[in-house]
Amino acid sequence: EVLNVQYIDVIPFPWGLERALFVFFLTFYLLTLVGNLLILLAILTSSNLHTPMYFFLGNLSVFDICFPSVSSPKMMLYLLGQSRTISYQGCACQLFFYHFLGCTECFLYTVMAYDRFAAICHPLRYAVIMNPRVCAILTLSTWMGSSVHASVLTFLVFRLPYCGPKEVGNFFCDIPVVLPLACADTSLAHRVSVTNVGVVALLCFLLVLTSYARIVISVLRISTSEGRHRAFSTCSAHLTSVLLFYGPVVLIYLQPASSPWLDSVVPLFNNIVNPSLNPLIYSLRNKDVKLALRKALIQGIEIC
Repeated sequence: EVLNVQYIDVIPFPWGLERALFVFFLTFYLLTLVGNLLILLAILTSSNLHTPMYFFLGNLSVFDICFPSVSSPKMMLYLLGQSRTISYQGCACQLFFYHFLGCTECFLYTVMAYDRFAAICHPLRYAVIMNPRVCAILTLSTWMGSSVHASVLTFLVFRLPYCGPKEVGNFFCDIPVVLPLACADTSLAHRVSVTNVGVVALLCFLLVLTSYARIVISVLRISTSEGRHRAFSTCSAHLTSVLLFYGPVVLIYLQPASSPWLDSVVPLFNNIVNPSLNPLIYSLRNKDVKLALRKALIQGIEIC
């Protein structure tokens, strides 16, 4: 059974721009790969960055590489004139990994906020609170929770019969565009998917806000302006990344009425643009990352 992926019918781009769009998407995809690989290089080669904060940032970089890789290669092949079809199993895999990686990042942002809370609000106990065992447990928990989340959604969507038109009005398979193709009652799958995504996103976002509320209170108690500036600059990158991540999620899954334009264009930002911005967000104002990356590049040049 094959699902026919019709990108151009929904994404508001005119015919004749396929090559320009290919260059555009390829540029962002390469920026994502190079930027996140450089972040990983800096973290792995610098002993100063072997801390919980950068351990979680390294995890985020890995998932930022994987996230666009779920859909971008297929989309770029289509823009080059390749087949616009995707197998039934391939569609299910896309949906599973999209939600697994997205949910993992959601949990990871929450863990990173807790890490900043522990570092700023409990600096003397930070090494005990965020010891290697706790970091490993938190990381494994994000993976396991995301696997359950993605498995439930994938099962609910693909247990339905698909006997009608098999044209997915998007550049990849996701719940809002796959469910309308089912020739059975989709109310249960729709309610569970919206509730599941909504609860996970809302709970994680509230935990992030709680952590930052406590951080702000603690920072305001710091007597020196330099100390306050350092604490806020440490958190600003993470908070910016969180807002960029949750914005598209709210627009796609929590909108009151389905919008084909939003369902098609907003995921482009979440899949392609956002992962390419994270390396810039986390490195531009982070002297430690820039210094470690500079040393790693200099050592690499000397070896060559």
